[in-house]
Amino acid sequence: MTKGDALAPIGGGGPPVLGATSKLPPVESKKQQQTEDILNNILPPREWQATGQLWKQQVSSTPATRVEVVKLQEQLDTKLQQRQARETGICPVRRELYSQVFDELIREVTINCSERGLLLLRVRDEIRMTISAYQTLYESSVAFGMRKALQAEQGKVDMEKMILELQGEKKNLEQQLSAAKAKGEEIERREAERRAVEQRTHNEELALHKRTNAQLKQTLESILAPAKGGK
Repeated sequence: MTKGDALAPIGGGGPPVLGATSKLPPVESKKQQQTEDILNNILPPREWQATGQLWKQQVSSTPATRVEVVKLQEQLDTKLQQRQARETGICPVRRELYSQVFDELIREVTINCSERGLLLLRVRDEIRMTISAYQTLYESSVAFGMRKALQAEQGKVDMEKMILELQGEKKNLEQQLSAAKAKGEEIERREAERRAVEQRTHNEELALHKRTNAQLKQTLESILAPAKGGK
């Protein structure tokens, strides 16, 4: 989107590329040469191979008119729509287009006042450095979040595994408890039956002893009764 100077082959003739303009007029003053040097430092020339020839594009030192600035704004809006740039949030497309427009504005300001252009260049570089730092921080945060998510997922898997193991252990203990209760109930039943048998045997023996004692008492009394009567 930056306004180009001239597209002409280096080291040979050939047809100019689409949209090429005529070559710059010769340098007329030292100030203009300084301006061009500053522009080339701000926006270095671009070279590429095409049709077997080396082509070079460098920034134009021709001041922009009001109409060209309005056209630049229209081109920006058109490009934003064509490339479907997002209006809010992080959008690399929108950032790229606005960066190109800012470079063009720096070019236009530098032509009128090189000092102001150099100051804007510092502002541009500072903004890019800040954005790069935020991008690095964002990527680091995303990586940290991913690691934590993976750790949480792994922790969740380990926790689910532990829960299954504890549930299995609980079930096993419940089975052991049920078996112990059943065994205890069986022991209590047998012990109750044994006590009942012993109690019954004891009662029968006691009754037998009572009967025997009664019989002996009766026999003794019958023996002792005649002896008393003879006296």
